[in-house]
Amino acid sequence: MMEHISRRVQSLSVSQTLAMAQKSRELKEQGIDVISLSLGEPDFFTPDDIKEAAKKAIDENFSFYPPVPGYTDLRQAISRKFSEENGLDYSPEQVIVSAGGKHTLINILLSVVDPGDEVILLAPYWVSYLDQIIFSEGKPIIIETTIESDFKVTPDQLEKAMTPKTRVLIFNSPSNPTGMVYTREEMAALVKVLEKHSQVLIISDEIYEHITFSGTHTSLATFTSVADRVATVNGVSKGYAMTGWRIGYMGAPLWLAKACNKLQGQFTSGACSIAQRAALAAITSKSNSREMMREAFLRRRDLICRLLNDVPGLKVRVPQGAFYVMPEVSSFFGKSFEGKVINNADDLTLFLLSEARVALVSGSAFGAVNCVRISYATSDEKITEAVRRIKEALGKLK
Repeated sequence: MMEHISRRVQSLSVSQTLAMAQKSRELKEQGIDVISLSLGEPDFFTPDDIKEAAKKAIDENFSFYPPVPGYTDLRQAISRKFSEENGLDYSPEQVIVSAGGKHTLINILLSVVDPGDEVILLAPYWVSYLDQIIFSEGKPIIIETTIESDFKVTPDQLEKAMTPKTRVLIFNSPSNPTGMVYTREEMAALVKVLEKHSQVLIISDEIYEHITFSGTHTSLATFTSVADRVATVNGVSKGYAMTGWRIGYMGAPLWLAKACNKLQGQFTSGACSIAQRAALAAITSKSNSREMMREAFLRRRDLICRLLNDVPGLKVRVPQGAFYVMPEVSSFFGKSFEGKVINNADDLTLFLLSEARVALVSGSAFGAVNCVRISYATSDEKITEAVRRIKEALGKLK
């Protein structure tokens, strides 16, 4: 039997967030009480008005192929959303709707990256950025940050990473995995660097824009000096509790939108018709569901940070957005329990899964080898019990 896998696919790693979630599910199926703080998924149900729009779309027979870039009225609504909420000027022709933000990102990278082109990543970075760059045959250039700097890159670091081969910078605020948020002043300082490198396309991943806890969200494309080479990526998964509906979108320079439309036409065609009608209802909704979810995440953030700060050995910075916190855990490296040594964050997460029955994700998946990522997109009760278990288990390491 012929078993040949392309080098392109062999180069990909398995998503560690999905792998840990799978391990959690397997243990739960065995009757083991596991608390999963691994997936970046709101635990809320999709709001009723959005679900009703989907039901109506089925009754109205939205069952035929949709336009490749998305329904016109949805792209018009996204264009208005960009203008009214973000101060961005993207016409409907500059908007492409795809099957999730992840799909949007790979469309962009495959459209602009040639073999050997450099793509700058700011670590810690979302797990799929790195593999998508590799799949696109680009060369990842990783800028390291620390918890002491709130995991934020400095203008000097960015300047030093730039070369004539730099093709793309991926920028993400609010951040997955750290939850940090760049201020407008911090972004302005980075833009000063980007102004000098006109060959660089900037991908601004703003999927968590509606989950910010201090100040207001700033879109990178509001800086007019670079706006004509910013692709703003967003979607309905996080802000509207619609992860399973798989709708992402972007606003981009027209030349890039046309390229992504061409690519998507050959790979997937248009995103699910029913999900698009639900997304239209979400983006135009007047309900307060988005704010209610944000308030719940803020309460949970305060709860988990207070509890984690009481765990000896953890170093914690309070995140300003999204629903993640990324403690530094290197103080546990070299310690052991029952003869098993904790050498790194991978070992620590496996130890916590087996000993505390809590699933986290190792920071190695995000380019942060001394950290773990904790998602607090779950109930107050589960957060409290999970941190209790973590504290008890870590106390056993000597």
